[in-house]
Amino acid sequence: MQNLKDKVAFVTGGSRGIGAAIVRRLAAEGAKVTFTYVNGKDRAEALVSELAEAGLSAVALQADNAKEGAVSAAINQAIEHYGKLDILVNSAGVYVGKAFEEHTIEDYDYVMNVNVKSVFEACLTASRKMEPGGRIITIGSCMADRAAVPQATLYAASKSALSGFTRGLSRDLGPKDITVNLIQPGPVNTDMNPEASEFSDFQRGMMAIPKYGHPDHIADAVAFLASPANSYTTGSVITIDGGTLS
Repeated sequence: MQNLKDKVAFVTGGSRGIGAAIVRRLAAEGAKVTFTYVNGKDRAEALVSELAEAGLSAVALQADNAKEGAVSAAINQAIEHYGKLDILVNSAGVYVGKAFEEHTIEDYDYVMNVNVKSVFEACLTASRKMEPGGRIITIGSCMADRAAVPQATLYAASKSALSGFTRGLSRDLGPKDITVNLIQPGPVNTDMNPEASEFSDFQRGMMAIPKYGHPDHIADAVAFLASPANSYTTGSVITIDGGTLS
């Protein structure tokens, strides 16, 4: 059963990792999916081909969320192509890890532009075009609530901003019957945080369930929040982290 048949979805940062899992799941649920990538053109095109071979619909657009206006242009292009937008998933994110005193203002601008400002921009553009029943879902991080390691101050700050933004936006868009929710993953096995890295045992040691999550764990939650079954969950922060520091 395809719960999202005839729905149009837009996913930022959808060419790899959690973003790619979300694209696959939404497409499998019947949605027509447009997703963005920054540099990985070959990977993005491979994902489009993979889905097309399965009879599913996806389009890849190059857009750098660090650049003002890029994500808006991509969203507008998708809306022009499909005639509407039902689901927005803000999945793009970046991490700059270094000793705090080594940071620069340029680091701050880069992380905040991608992790916060581009989410604001995407939501602003999408909300102007979404009809009642629309869904906005953002991918944050459990580090917004639990900064358990050093060299993550800037990243944690950017992800923490998303919880306040989500709650506020849910109030603004609730009267339009648009839900707004935030998912905060913990350690998930991707190329950015592989379960076999030198830091993985340390991360497992903080979990109630001592194993890495799979990108599909996050995609499953996105699929529910995007589905008709979710018409009453909004302004929520859902943490999926195996009980990290619970």
